[in-house]
Amino acid sequence: MPVDMNVMRGFMEQIQQLGQMDVPSERPDEERVDTAKRVMLEKLDTALAVDLEACVHCGLCAEACHFYLSTEDPRYVPVRKLELMRRLYRRERGPLRWLYRLTTRDITMDDLEEWQELVYDACTVCQRCSLICPMGVHVAAGVAGMRAAMRAADLMPVEMRFVGQEQSEKGSLFGVGSEEFRQAIEELRASGLSIPLDEPRADILVLSAVTDILLFKDTLVSTIRIMNHIGASWTFSSQGYESANFGYMAGDEEWQCAASKRVYDAAVACGAQTVIVAECGHAYPALRWDGAELFGKPLPFEVLAPAEFLAREIVAGRLKVKPIGKQKKVSFHDPCKIGRVGGVVDAPRVVLQALGVDLREAEPHGVENLCCGGGAGNFLINRGMPLRQKAFELKIRQYDATGADEIVTSCDSCQMNFMAGSMMHQWNKPIEGLVALVGQNLA
Repeated sequence: MPVDMNVMRGFMEQIQQLGQMDVPSERPDEERVDTAKRVMLEKLDTALAVDLEACVHCGLCAEACHFYLSTEDPRYVPVRKLELMRRLYRRERGPLRWLYRLTTRDITMDDLEEWQELVYDACTVCQRCSLICPMGVHVAAGVAGMRAAMRAADLMPVEMRFVGQEQSEKGSLFGVGSEEFRQAIEELRASGLSIPLDEPRADILVLSAVTDILLFKDTLVSTIRIMNHIGASWTFSSQGYESANFGYMAGDEEWQCAASKRVYDAAVACGAQTVIVAECGHAYPALRWDGAELFGKPLPFEVLAPAEFLAREIVAGRLKVKPIGKQKKVSFHDPCKIGRVGGVVDAPRVVLQALGVDLREAEPHGVENLCCGGGAGNFLINRGMPLRQKAFELKIRQYDATGADEIVTSCDSCQMNFMAGSMMHQWNKPIEGLVALVGQNLA
């Protein structure tokens, strides 16, 4: 069931409408600036302070950033995105703060409004800059702190704010909540699929995502077929089914914790030993690592990305696939949060090898792969579309050079951005999800 491009256009139009719903903040600018500064100082732990002191301005992070590489605009040099935090650190916390208070001006609302674009529109927190920095500066951690400060000062992009509030307050995304999820499951059951939902006991809790309901139904169907194929003890939960966590992307810990707790409670309720997130890039680190930090204790279950689970089952001999053959020439796009951050690089290639396709690697790939430009909620920001699509031109050149006929990935945000890029640039390479590819080729 390939994605209907008209459905994709409708989804993009829904996102565009969000951008027209902004409500100006009623708080005084002085209060908002003070709030942003307070949050920045809260996020400024020892590790981040060392990073701010360690930067030697070598410029290597610029060569890692897809936004800088595509524009050569010095504003988009990654470490520059931390300049406001560095200025605040030197004035308030640094060893020479008495001097910097005399020579360095304080942060203003104009500064915050300028940096809002840099830490949202011009950054996908892909961590390629952090990977390449010779001094080990974790730029992405600083950007996450900056996003939290922007959120606290009412400077989050309106699209992300509305979606994050919907998930936090209603437990739904784009109008898809528990009832809509149950309806989608019932429709699939009516087609003949056996689907466990809200089972009281199960070894594996499988998560879905709003995109599986609205766009990538082939992924949802394939997930069900794969789990039934291996004979697993598994279930969906109508109360804890959503992988996406917009609080994680937006820098709002309260939102983030609420989304993670729904999954946590659902897993504990059914006694799940394993939770498999959907093909949602940020969902993997948000639950696997940040979830444990938010709850202050180790998770009582294992968290796996779909590619990890598929590779494990193939190696164990429980998941059997039909070789497609070398006539299918594909290249694999490594999602940043799953590959570079999560280290899940070999697993999808194990799956593609089992499928027998002609895998044509792009350069670079793996942990060094270039971000597609749609991650960390960037895909939602309407005003960021021109910059995002300028960066996507790098991906077009990268994959055209492989000679592959199509791209496979394991992240729905990447899929959406590739589809949008294909429409914008009249690019004819289709994008396919790894789970869907496996589900369509079960032995």
